[in-house]
Amino acid sequence: MHRKNSDKKHYYYLLLFKMSYLTVEKKANIFKEFGGSEKNTGSVEAQIALLTERINSISGHLKQNKKDFSTHRGLMKMVGQRKRLLSYLSKTNLSGYRALIEKLGIRK
Repeated sequence: MHRKNSDKKHYYYLLLFKMSYLTVEKKANIFKEFGGSEKNTGSVEAQIALLTERINSISGHLKQNKKDFSTHRGLMKMVGQRKRLLSYLSKTNLSGYRALIEKLGIRK
């Protein structure tokens, strides 16, 4: 009996998490806006924008589920990855870096 309730709870959380997660259309819009086209998924600006959207989505989840430590660890890894990409962008293209953090509303 305990297993069934646990499975239902797990399914509910997965469903809730997927609903607030990025869809294919949202990703395409992000790549189009920050990468220049939907196919340009490798540009640093597009990767930073995508990570920012994922971070914002997961932050909302963690506000409601404060004890979800595994998701918190994943969030910290994403923040670190975004920080490294921002550092690279600031070294290679300072004006693009400043425009991107202004557009995304990231404090740095």
